[in-house]
Amino acid sequence: MKYIIAPSILTVQKSDIVASIKEIENCGARWIHFDVMDGKFVPATTFDIDEIRSLLSQTKVFKDVHLMINNPRSMVKAYIDAGANNVTFHFEACKDYIEVSAIIDMIHQYGAKAGLSIKPGSDINAILPFLSKLDLVLVMSVEPGKGGQKFIDKSLKKINLLYKYKTKNKLNNLLIEVDGGINDKTLQSCVKKGANVLVVGSYLFNHPDFADRFKKIND
Repeated sequence: MKYIIAPSILTVQKSDIVASIKEIENCGARWIHFDVMDGKFVPATTFDIDEIRSLLSQTKVFKDVHLMINNPRSMVKAYIDAGANNVTFHFEACKDYIEVSAIIDMIHQYGAKAGLSIKPGSDINAILPFLSKLDLVLVMSVEPGKGGQKFIDKSLKKINLLYKYKTKNKLNNLLIEVDGGINDKTLQSCVKKGANVLVVGSYLFNHPDFADRFKKIND
């Protein structure tokens, strides 16, 4: 399967987001990545549920929603009702393994795909027991909460470990997503280690020609 580029609107000014979503669509992107931050799990804040509902209604492209929030269990249904096609929550935001499993089940119950994310400093082995239940696993290759950071090289080992586990256990439909510091060079490094969804923000939007940059990494 050819990898998926999921443009992230995290670094886009709010007044420009709707226009940027249309630009993403016009380039032929299949996914758009939306980061939700509550100012508690991470220091920054982005969109509340009403803002996300409005933004998700602007596009028919696959909507990949990443919840960087405390108590994700309380908000999963709201984001799916708002239009999320995939909801990814953080392992670190859960009190125990039972809660992680319950949230995955809840996401599926409400008709969306389920993703689980892990911070750079967390042990990747901790989430392996959940991979057979997931549609997607998200490796954060920067500290979550801020766009424009440098890619953390040790993330490549995590990606490869996940890929080997996926292959060994025949989890053919599991997507391995990477978010943080993705550009034309780090993207290729991630793909070689087994990633097949790449979240790209600053590399695309901090450039005068979005379409040219998107084409460069999508060919």
